[in-house]
Amino acid sequence: MNKRHFLGTATLAGLLPAARVSAAQQTHKSPGLLTVSGLIGRSNRGPVDPALDQLMVKHGVKFDKAYVFDAEALGRLPDVRIRPTLEYDARVHTLSGPLLTSVLEAVGVPPASEVMLGLRAVDGYVVPLSLAGARRYRMIVANDIDGGPLALGGLGPQWAIYEADTLAAFKDKPLKERFALCPWGLYSIEVTRG
Repeated sequence: MNKRHFLGTATLAGLLPAARVSAAQQTHKSPGLLTVSGLIGRSNRGPVDPALDQLMVKHGVKFDKAYVFDAEALGRLPDVRIRPTLEYDARVHTLSGPLLTSVLEAVGVPPASEVMLGLRAVDGYVVPLSLAGARRYRMIVANDIDGGPLALGGLGPQWAIYEADTLAAFKDKPLKERFALCPWGLYSIEVTRG
């Protein structure tokens, strides 16, 4: 028996499972956090799956194609920070995430298009908002609050929100009335004709 050949083969065989795990880790996608459907130019998934898209089915979400963002994809978009006073504790918080318009541009929605957005939260709350309104209010898709992630079960994992304290349309309203256009627990955006 050739001892050198045996040791080389054993060493190589011992490395193969680790190489397979490493390759699997590299190709494993993190979970989708935000699905954009409708009038989009880029997609990375097919239609709603009645078996696997249970929340979408329950909420009546339908599409033939969509783009799903995971945390990494959202993190690649330029980050914007805002500091609104929140209605839940009447305190100023720092929220950060990409502009909603940047998210839409990433999926091929032209910045000058006249479209409507259906911003849908995990509890079924839907906010109709024009793309022009999202741009005017500099709405962000916040995924971070005060330096930590927005949690599912709290206000996250995403929250479509603007800096109400500085916007003429909202700053003089009572605090409880400033955020009606800001669904927390955002998981789906439908882009339709305006």
